[in-house]
Amino acid sequence: MAFGRSYEEFEVGAVYRHWPGKTVTEYDDHLFCLLTMNHHPLHLDAHYAGEATGFGQNVVVGNYVYSLLLGMSVADVSGQAIANLEVESLRHVAPTFHGDTLYGESRVLGKRESTSKHDRGVVQVETIGYNQHGTVVCIFRRSVMVPKRSYLEARGGAQPARPVPVPDRNWPGPTP
Repeated sequence: MAFGRSYEEFEVGAVYRHWPGKTVTEYDDHLFCLLTMNHHPLHLDAHYAGEATGFGQNVVVGNYVYSLLLGMSVADVSGQAIANLEVESLRHVAPTFHGDTLYGESRVLGKRESTSKHDRGVVQVETIGYNQHGTVVCIFRRSVMVPKRSYLEARGGAQPARPVPVPDRNWPGPTP
């Protein structure tokens, strides 16, 4: 399985359906809130969320939803990236709740060769995240600088610096 793509492998209009999905637990959400110091009771206090909001329950913090979807897209979009250049837009369009399972997919909106370096290009993608009911919860667009094949070949291929296993008393080496 490939991890990311070179510039030549992206086609405008292509859709990558990221797999697997992720079921969001209360623990995931609370830990993310605490790590990022977002102590809003909508995310942490079930009584508050149930009594004082229109949601009737805790809502998963939006930056965690975005982070999950971004992470899901790495294997298909930015696994070979030289740089993540820009998040052009980010919209949370519906709430995510504890117990929801998120899925994501990314569509290639455009691509262009770098104007300053011949061995790379920029790819623009839109990623949507949706729950187990198919309800879209998050949409974002980003631009990623990715290598061309020539860049990867000059640096040792798609897995540069990968070590070779060394035979020893536990493993005699590959069998012919």
